[in-house]
Amino acid sequence: MIEQQLLLQTSEAVRSLYGKTVEPGAIGLEKTKREIEGDFTIIVFPFTKFSRKSPEITANEIGLRLKSKISEIKSFSVIKGFLNISLHDHFWIEFVKVFSERNEFGERSPNEKGPVVLEYSSPNTNKPLHLGHIRNNLLGFSLSRILEANGNQVIRVNLVNDRGIHICKSMLAYIRWGNGETPGSSGMKGDHLIGKYYVLFEKHYREEIRDIVSKGMTEEEAMKQAPMILEAQDLLRKWEAMDSETVELWSKMNGWAYEGFDETYRRLGIVFDRIYYESKTYLLGKQLVLEGLENGKLFRKDDGSVWADLTDEGLD
Repeated sequence: MIEQQLLLQTSEAVRSLYGKTVEPGAIGLEKTKREIEGDFTIIVFPFTKFSRKSPEITANEIGLRLKSKISEIKSFSVIKGFLNISLHDHFWIEFVKVFSERNEFGERSPNEKGPVVLEYSSPNTNKPLHLGHIRNNLLGFSLSRILEANGNQVIRVNLVNDRGIHICKSMLAYIRWGNGETPGSSGMKGDHLIGKYYVLFEKHYREEIRDIVSKGMTEEEAMKQAPMILEAQDLLRKWEAMDSETVELWSKMNGWAYEGFDETYRRLGIVFDRIYYESKTYLLGKQLVLEGLENGKLFRKDDGSVWADLTDEGLD
C-alpha cells in the first residue's frame, strides 16, 4: 500500500538526513484536506527538533527525498509544517482497476446488528410515478446497496397508499366517463390511465366550484359542497363498508396502477423485499384513534373529525 511506502520512506529520510530513528508508526500521515491540493499529508513538525531547521525547510528536504525514492509521487507542496504529497494519475487508475476486479470490492463482511428497514417509493394508486418518485426510488435503492456493502442486512419496503378520497376521485371519474376503457383498449400504461381519470375529476370538480362561487358561496364552502366531492366521499364510505361493486372497481383500477408501477420499477432496476398496502393497515390506525377517543387523548368536533390538542407541546 502507498501509505506504508510513505511511512517507511519518511522514516528512512529522517534517518538519512538527520541521523535520527523514527518508527513508521509514530509518523503522522493523513489524507490531504479537500481545499488543499494533494492526496496525502505528512506532518513534519516533530522532525524539526532533529533537523534544527524551520518546518518549511524540513518539509522540503523530506519531500525531495521521498520524490526521488517513490516513483508514484508526482509533486509535493509545503504549507508550514505540512508536506502535501500528490500522486500520479496512473497510480489511481491502476489502483481502481486492480481493486474493482475483486468480487468483494467496496464491501464489508456482514455485521451482527439488527436489520435496517429502508422505505422508498410509496406511491398513490391514483396517478403514475412522477419525477419526485424517480428521485425517491433511486436514492432509496442506492442507499440500500451502500448499506448492504457495509455489511448491513437491509429490508427494502414499499408502502403503497391505495385507499382514501384521492383514490375515489379517480374511481368516480371512471364511473362517469370511463365507458369500459382499459389499458389494453387505450394503449396506455395502467398507472397513466388511472392518472387520466384523476385529472378528469379535478377538471370537472373545479368547474363545479367556479359555478357555485359565482352564485355567492365562498370558495372554501364551495370546495366542500361541490356535488363531485360529495359523491367521492360517498364512494369512500361505500368502500369502507365493503360494498361489493365499489370494491370490485377499486380492485380493478388498483391492479392497473400496480402493473404500471411494476413496469417502471423494472425499467429503473428497483426492487423491494416487502410491499405493504394502506388498505390492509389502516384499520389498525383506526382502532388506535378510537382508543384515543375513549381515553380522552383525542376529541371529536361537531363535523365528526377527530383532533388532538397539542397546544401544550407548542403546536395547535
